[in-house]
Amino acid sequence: MSGWQPVTALLGVVVGGVAVLYAWGAWLSTAEQPMRSGPFSGGPAPREHAFSRFHVRWYPVTMIFLAFDMEMLFMYPWVRVVSEVGSSAVVEMFLFLGILFAGVLYAWREGAFRWT
Repeated sequence: MSGWQPVTALLGVVVGGVAVLYAWGAWLSTAEQPMRSGPFSGGPAPREHAFSRFHVRWYPVTMIFLAFDMEMLFMYPWVRVVSEVGSSAVVEMFLFLGILFAGVLYAWREGAFRWT
């Protein structure tokens, strides 16, 4: 018995299993034509493709969202350890929130919150 015989047997089982799964998928699949239906939940028909580009005015909104999202990402673990660490954790969180607030003030000054 050679050393490659178990490897060959396992490869045969894997190839056979993949072939069975593909055959089973082809047997269970529906028609090749896509289902024609209206928009979900009765909304209007889309005016543009889903992968179309967004206007550049939405990028500051995205950056502001990410800033607040990062704030929440850092606050959840902080809440878990603030009682163990003590007052230094509170000071560090207020320093972090101060930096975030400075970023919000900068965004406000630059007009990121103007929607028109």
